[in-house]
Amino acid sequence: MSAPLAQEHRKTANRAGIGAFIGSTIEWFDFYIYGTASALVFDEVFFPELEGAVGTLVAFATFWVGFLARPLGGIVFGHFGDRLGRKKTLIITLLMMGISTTLIGVLPGYDTLGVAAPVILVAIRMIQGIGLGGEWGGSVLIASEHAPKGKSILYGAFAQQGSPVGNTLATVSFLAISQLPDDDFTGWAWRIPFLASAALVVVGLFLRLKVTESPAMARLIERKKVAKLPLTEVLRSYPGLIALGIGACTIGLSATYFKSTFALSWATSSLDFDQSSFLTIILVANITQIIVQPFGAVLATRMRNWSKAVSVMLLPELLLMPLMFVLISTENYGLAMLGVSVATIPHCLYYAALAGILASRFPAHVRYTGISLCYQLCGTLLGGTTPVIGQFLLNRTGSITAVICYAVFQVALTLGCMLLLLKRPNHDRRAPGEAGEAAEAADGEAEPVRAG
Repeated sequence: MSAPLAQEHRKTANRAGIGAFIGSTIEWFDFYIYGTASALVFDEVFFPELEGAVGTLVAFATFWVGFLARPLGGIVFGHFGDRLGRKKTLIITLLMMGISTTLIGVLPGYDTLGVAAPVILVAIRMIQGIGLGGEWGGSVLIASEHAPKGKSILYGAFAQQGSPVGNTLATVSFLAISQLPDDDFTGWAWRIPFLASAALVVVGLFLRLKVTESPAMARLIERKKVAKLPLTEVLRSYPGLIALGIGACTIGLSATYFKSTFALSWATSSLDFDQSSFLTIILVANITQIIVQPFGAVLATRMRNWSKAVSVMLLPELLLMPLMFVLISTENYGLAMLGVSVATIPHCLYYAALAGILASRFPAHVRYTGISLCYQLCGTLLGGTTPVIGQFLLNRTGSITAVICYAVFQVALTLGCMLLLLKRPNHDRRAPGEAGEAAEAADGEAEPVRAG
């Protein structure tokens, strides 16, 4: 490749990576502000007749509805993303998230609409879930499929970085408005982050319209090798891969909800933390994640032995996740901050590498559908249920020990499934080593699937 062509390729890849990062940041901001609001205010605004822990549990259940809808988004947008292209789907998903989030910001509460208010809230939350369900896979692929050879994990991490940055923006926004009197916070101020989404979407659309289609998808369209029914093909040909992928995503998704949704509610309702103090703890942990997370992609790329890399990343979490809950339970501000921040490091390193590794296990013509199913089904079954199950275990046992055991189980499940997943063929010709190149070459020689 000539120097000018290589430079243009790098510029295009960087534009795709930045576009994926900004777009996913906006979408995760929209998703996370709902989780924070459900922990702090939705029980009072939309479920005032359900008091105390029961109201919180129901608010968390509406939070889970977004995860329930995410596999549908992964299926629908995975289908079109594998047939028509990654870029088109990403425009639609961004609009869906922005519009639905803004609608929550203007939705009257139970006092005005009665039972219709929580019903509408759940319906809008489902639209949010469908949008995010289609967003993640597209963001990962538009970045990783543009990546130079050997750097697909690094570029896939651009999309992954949107999660902690979006979470940080969500936490900062609620930390700011939590300084207001409680009546103002509950009455109107909680709506500000939701309404701010409208302005963010405009920025995201501007950037996404400038990103070109990924080279892998462009080749499939040009050669008329796109899958006619991606969902059918991926379920028929790769069911074991889907099951392992779901397990491998677990702690990458659920760890955030252990600390920023369940622990936030637990610390401010059962322990002696006020909202502002614990939101500050979460903010420090989020900043830690933003700084540390990219090193996970660097580590996986440089080590090349991905099984060893993910073991190095995840094994410490078996100790650090329990430590986090123990230190929070001391009700000491400094110890709680230390526990949450340190426990963030292992899973955020892993999360950075997760997207690129998962994408490499699926061939390009069903990759969007494949990785979306893994990630979104995990979100529905294991990630989004985290605060619900955590609150249920806490209510039932009156002790945080059961929650700690559940967290350790999720870490072990993740590590075991990822190690098995890495024994499967690598379909990314730009990944380090000959296996990826050979697998991609084999894909290229497969029987063409008519575009229909």
